[in-house]
Parts: sequence; C-alpha cells; structure tokens
Amino acid sequence: MNLQTFRRGKITLAMALCAAACSQLSLAQGTSHSILQIDLANYVLYAGDTSDPSKFATDPNVTTPSPARNFSKNIHLADVVAVNGQQVKGNFASAQVLVALRTAPTPGQAIADSYRNNISTVTLEILKGDGTPIGTIIASGLVSGPPPPGSPVPVSTILQGGHNLAITGGTGAFLGVRGQLGAAPPVARTASNTEDPANRRRHGGGAGTWRWTAHLIPMAAPQVVTGASGPAVFHSDFSPVTAARPARPGEVLIVQATGLGPTVPSVDPGHPFPTDAILPVNSPVAVTVNGQDAEVVNAIGWPGLVDTYRVDLRVPSGLVAGTASVQLSAAWIAGNAVRIPVQ
Repeated sequence: MNLQTFRRGKITLAMALCAAACSQLSLAQGTSHSILQIDLANYVLYAGDTSDPSKFATDPNVTTPSPARNFSKNIHLADVVAVNGQQVKGNFASAQVLVALRTAPTPGQAIADSYRNNISTVTLEILKGDGTPIGTIIASGLVSGPPPPGSPVPVSTILQGGHNLAITGGTGAFLGVRGQLGAAPPVARTASNTEDPANRRRHGGGAGTWRWTAHLIPMAAPQVVTGASGPAVFHSDFSPVTAARPARPGEVLIVQATGLGPTVPSVDPGHPFPTDAILPVNSPVAVTVNGQDAEVVNAIGWPGLVDTYRVDLRVPSGLVAGTASVQLSAAWIAGNAVRIPVQ
C-alpha cells in the first residue's frame, strides 16, 4: 500500500469513521528528550584576520590566516551530511567572537572566573536529500572549557570538546525546541576571511566529519493517541487492535498520532487538514516495534482533524507473542512508547 494507490474518496470516508470512533481519545502525557548526532563535512573556519571589506571572500586560492587577536570575529561554514546515521543535506553556519576568558590571563586575554574561548551563535539547517527543508536548530553560548553540569551521555562526553551552547529555538520540524548543543574537538581547516568560500567544497575542510550532538526537548513530540480503551492502533479495516484481535507480524496497521509536524503542502497552525487532499508529513517518520524498525508505508495529515496524523506501518517479523512497544519519531525526535497485543 502507498499514497499513489489510495482511492481518495474511500480513504476520506474511512478516516472520518475512525475519527468518530476515536473522538474520546487523548494524548499520552510525558516530556520527550531526544539525542541528535549531526555530522558535518567540509568544515572551514574563516578567521577575521583582515578588517578591509574590499578583501573579504576575494582570494580563489587556499589561504593561511594571520594569528588571531582577542576580540576578533570569525565565521564557520560546513555541510550537514547525516543525522543519527541517516544521510541528509544541510548547512552549518556559526559566527564567533574570540574573548579568551582565563582565570590567569596573559596580556591580551580577558580575566574571568572560568576558561572559555569564544562567544558563539550556531545555526544548523537540515534538509532532505532532495534539498527540501526539514527544519533549523539555533543555539548560542560559550565555546571551550568544561561541559554544563547534568548533561546526559553522550552529550557530556561530546561537550568535553569545548562547546557549551544552549539551544534557543528552531523552525519547521524543530519549532520551539530547547536543550543543549555540543561538539567533539573540531575537524576544521582554518582560512583567512579573504578566501572565497565558493571554493570551500573544492578546497575541502578538515579530514573526515565533525560530529555535533544536540540534546533536544521539543515543544511537541510524536505521540500515539491514547484513551481509556488504549492506544489508537487499528487493523486495516479500522477495527481496534485488542487482546481478542492482536496484531500479526507482516500486517499493516493504522496508527492515529499527533506531533508529526508540517505536511506538504503545509496547513496554517490550528487549522484542520483538508478533506479533499492527502498531505504527506514533511519530516522523516520512523516507527519501532519492540525496538525493531518497522516499515512506514505512509504518514499523512488526517483529513478534517487538527495536528492529527495517520501512520500506516508494517509489523516486523520475529516478534514474540504477548505485548509489544510501539514508538514513533519524526525528524529524529522520539515520542513515548505505547504497548499493543501481538500474536
């Protein structure tokens, strides 16, 4: 089954019937935390070693910057190439000011109560492989020095590389996120700000990739709608999955969910999805059943409902009879798991 084979009229009617059956269901509660490991390539730090604007980005050759002085500004550019091991596209851009905070400064450094090097603002724009935007994560803070207290593994390990940034928000799939962002020691090439960044990929950055880790607390996480009768998980005929009629390996189930984010095309916030069109979810959607990856057949906005979605998934083989946990994620942000009976 796929979106191209759906008969729109029958699907709209079936969805309406299921929506009526599920009208008393409510969202499972709980705060979701997700870890995104974001890999960058072709990373170049353009040092602010000249203040003459006529020379900015003019040299087509590989350059070597002059030694940085305190209070100088620099720009960092790189390509986003993967998130949690999934290949993507995207842009990394960071503006930094060298402040050289030191508890025992040498001349030219700044006296302070902790060791930090830069004030930094970071923007991570993540795209699908075809260049469609998924969303942007924005963070700011201080660079270098110890990680923040209480940061979870692997974030605490990653932040030892010297990045202590607060995630201040985002757009698209990451609308309203908060959290913290860090990175391992940098894999970068340092250039002068006179070097033409049009040649960044051709000249290359540091060797390999540089991994950033985002600890995200989203404004809304994907959730299976749940009520007194249990999770809103249905067989293909829209009858509920129950102990008397459990899910079967290989079967395609219908899940009613919330929090999957924008669709293509999008609808205005607070408005229902149209009843005369099928709108696919824009973000990558994934489902696990007892920790196994399940095939996502489709993920669409539920016609006539607000922030409610239909996800069709194929139950993986090899499950042990009993109960199984089902967990949704969208844009690598995971929701709370629910449990369903399986045979």
